[in-house]
Amino acid sequence: MAKGAKSEPRAWQRMLSGRRLNLLDPSPLDVEISDIAHGLARVARWNGQTVGDHAFSVAEHSLLVEEIARHIEPQLTADQCLGVLLHDAPEYVIGDMISPFKAVMGGSYKEIEERLQTAIHLSFGLKAALPGPLKKLTKRADTIAAYFEAVELAGFDDAEAQRIFGKPEGFGTPRGRGAPPRLGLAPLPASRAQAAFLARFEEIQAARGAARAVG
Repeated sequence: MAKGAKSEPRAWQRMLSGRRLNLLDPSPLDVEISDIAHGLARVARWNGQTVGDHAFSVAEHSLLVEEIARHIEPQLTADQCLGVLLHDAPEYVIGDMISPFKAVMGGSYKEIEERLQTAIHLSFGLKAALPGPLKKLTKRADTIAAYFEAVELAGFDDAEAQRIFGKPEGFGTPRGRGAPPRLGLAPLPASRAQAAFLARFEEIQAARGAARAVG
């Protein structure tokens, strides 16, 4: 390097697996599910502004959204379930920015997020982007999950949460006359959230393998 020349800023992150993931040009070959699970289990939803001794992690949120999606559409294929489970997977690298901040950040953040999502999908044999109907279903499930997270963990009352996220119908367990239903969400320690995410991933992968064998 010539004297006085400035070096390019480092654009990669070293993962615990040993992979070096380039944030600007991510390769599917540098994506490992162990890194995703580890990272998502340690990224807090709601900027950590939730009740309990542990953060409610993006790993738990991802499991919740996938479960809600299957409740809405029981006939989802294993490939579709994996797409839903990984809908927030880029956050293992870039963190979970709350929606108001994403709106302020604008295009650059979305471009990086989309590149990472594409690399993640291709790494696991999915299409680069979710098909329209599955993307719509994922968004619906995500919004329902956000409502319950808001009222059970993030201090929102039901009226405020309904104004922002809408009122979910047909979800949750009734708590008595006049009391709104709840899911009973509880933030898990990071190690348990990580293990639960990996377990569901492996379950889906087994179902994908079985479907390919039959097909």
